Amino acid sequence: MLKKVRIDKWLWSVRIYKTRTMATDAVRNGRVKIGEKTVKASYLVQRDEVVTVNRNGFNLVFKVVDLIQKRVGAAIAQECYVDLTPAEELTKYDAWFVGKRGVESREKGTGRPTKKERREIDDFKGIRLYDFDDDDDEEEDL
Repeated sequence: MLKKVRIDKWLWSVRIYKTRTMATDAVRNGRVKIGEKTVKASYLVQRDEVVTVNRNGFNLVFKVVDLIQKRVGAAIAQECYVDLTPAEELTKYDAWFVGKRGVESREKGTGRPTKKERREIDDFKGIRLYDFDDDDDEEEDL
């Protein structure tokens, strides 16, 4: 049974990074921390340590449960750590992506929407380009 394993090797073997080179580069660039301390690729990780990985803008937090040196199947790899990442961290980009699904489209051959259909679409989206209720304000000014 292993007592210590290099952090870059462990990150690769439990499938947090696709290649060992990617894991090593992440550690070198300061994206991997043990506790609050940035570590080198040669750092020897032990059981029950908390590893924080900054990956693609997310701060992922893992607790080391078991040490392995070889890359294994995903089911076995998941048993080697406990994911402690807060739910807010995993969903932090949801608000940013709302309404950014891409260009709207219609079925081919249906043509442009009519004026009535455009109004229905705007009402559905909650968009009011023109508010014709301003007529009451003009009468008060007279």
